[in-house]
Amino acid sequence: MARVLGGARSAWLLFLLLLAGGVAGSAVGAALSPMFPVLRNFFNIGLATTSLNLNFFSVSFGFHLAVGPFTALGLFLGYIAYRKL
Repeated sequence: MARVLGGARSAWLLFLLLLAGGVAGSAVGAALSPMFPVLRNFFNIGLATTSLNLNFFSVSFGFHLAVGPFTALGLFLGYIAYRKL
């Protein structure tokens, strides 16, 4: 049987499962936060957007992560799914 993405336990699979879990958890948290304010994001982590403009080439760097309870739960469930494979 052929291996997908370099094997069943590859780092890409872990990344994709964590990404899917985080996105799903954030969506559930955003949908439920108007009814339950405690589900809002607990903390934000990130770097402000910085730009490098060389007149012929422009690059922007930035990173922002907003973590709430359902986002953390989604990340955890993504990791558990990875361990079960």
